[in-house]
Amino acid sequence: MMLSCSILVFALLVSQARSFLSTSEVDGVPEEWVLLHVVQGHIGGGNYSYLRLNHDGRIILHMQSLKGDADLYVSDKTLQPSFDIYKLQSTTCGLDVVVVPDDFVRPVGIGIYGHPSHQKSEFEMRVFYDPLVPQNPFDAGLYSSEAGHKQNQSPQAAEEKEDSILWTILIGLMKIILEILI
Repeated sequence: MMLSCSILVFALLVSQARSFLSTSEVDGVPEEWVLLHVVQGHIGGGNYSYLRLNHDGRIILHMQSLKGDADLYVSDKTLQPSFDIYKLQSTTCGLDVVVVPDDFVRPVGIGIYGHPSHQKSEFEMRVFYDPLVPQNPFDAGLYSSEAGHKQNQSPQAAEEKEDSILWTILIGLMKIILEILI
């Protein structure tokens, strides 16, 4: 009985996740953002893969772990950031998002780390350019920190971020249930 209940809950969660992942609005990607690249790859557990970002402006890295758990480390000081040396990071079990500010010195190093809890991780990273960032150098301070950026968010953007966090938690729970069942 418990197994059938778990399967039913899992099926419900999967259907909700599919509807969540099917639209870009729920993905948290504004229509104004310009898609620059889509990078797909795989990485062994405990290993790094490195990319270099040369685009100017405010760049948003959206990396989804398709299998396993890939983490994201970013730095403008080294081209090989790691969990020891980085400026920005995202280490969730699902969607990892890093916003590279326009004041980062180019080229920017991107490190993708395969978490050792999985033998192999597969990922897809979408690289976006945000053209709506003010180009006035006196406005740069408005977006230079996460706190400053939050103050300039609309209530709708804050609500979307809150929904995104809830979905990340929900997907994490789905992964745990799936691992228990299999």
